[in-house]
Amino acid sequence: MIALLVRDLRLAVRAGGGFGLGLGFFLILVVLVPLGVGPDPAVLGVIAPGILWVGALLASLLSLDRLFALDHEDGSLDLLATSPIPMEAVVAVKALAHWLTTGVPLVLAAPVLAILLNLPGPAYGTLVLSLGLGTPALSMIGAFGAALVVGLKRGGLLMSLLVLPLYVPTLVFGAQAVARAAQDLAPDTPLLLLAGITAGSVGLLPFAAAFALRINLR
Repeated sequence: MIALLVRDLRLAVRAGGGFGLGLGFFLILVVLVPLGVGPDPAVLGVIAPGILWVGALLASLLSLDRLFALDHEDGSLDLLATSPIPMEAVVAVKALAHWLTTGVPLVLAAPVLAILLNLPGPAYGTLVLSLGLGTPALSMIGAFGAALVVGLKRGGLLMSLLVLPLYVPTLVFGAQAVARAAQDLAPDTPLLLLAGITAGSVGLLPFAAAFALRINLR
């Protein structure tokens, strides 16, 4: 499993679909928003939590269609299906690799980019914490969506349509936690709900994704 994780990390970095693609999209979105809505600091401070979370969500979505597609094309996925490693563990490892190459850089970059959106100072810690709690759920839900469409030609659009509705609770509670912190309110409840969504996703979706992969590989 460690070898599989290292392999996926190397492939993500070499292909440019991890660090570069997600961070580049995140940066472009944050830079364009002030140009579109105006430079008023008060307006930017109000919309900053939602913009940052929407940017992180869409940046995480960009590389999901490659999660199983490349392995399916070169036959590696068939080998993994017949290997001693349970398919559920394969899904979990691939989701972890996606989070390490996409989610973690977004978490680290978010406070820097939040300066461009004039996010209030008290919300920076909550922003990092909420993204740290929520981005694993984005990767795991995305892995489930990628498993549903593996083997389909041009399945990226279909995967986006399947995954985006499942992302909504994570987006709502993540943005709400940051918004409450920006208003000097306690963000505990949204953060706990966010942690619950991540725990449920990590605990249940590897089995659902593995089942979908087995059906698609028949």
